[in-house]
Amino acid sequence: MTTESNSAGPKRLRRSETDRIVAGVCGGWAQYLGMDAALLRILLAVATVVGIGTPAVVYAICWILMPSE
Repeated sequence: MTTESNSAGPKRLRRSETDRIVAGVCGGWAQYLGMDAALLRILLAVATVVGIGTPAVVYAICWILMPSE
C-alpha cells in the first residue's frame, strides 16, 4: 500500500509578512481563503463601522493568536 504525500502540506492560517498594512492579519486570512486582501480589508472596515467596533476586537485577537509566516 502506498501513501501519497502532498508536498505543499495542509493550508495553515498565518499572518502575512509580505501582504500587510498593520499586522498582516487580513493578508493572512486572504491568502488562506484565496481572495484579495484589499477586499477583505474593505469588508473589515465596513463591518467595524456597522458592528460598532466588534470586528476590530476580533482583529486584535487574531493579531495575538495567529503565528507569523
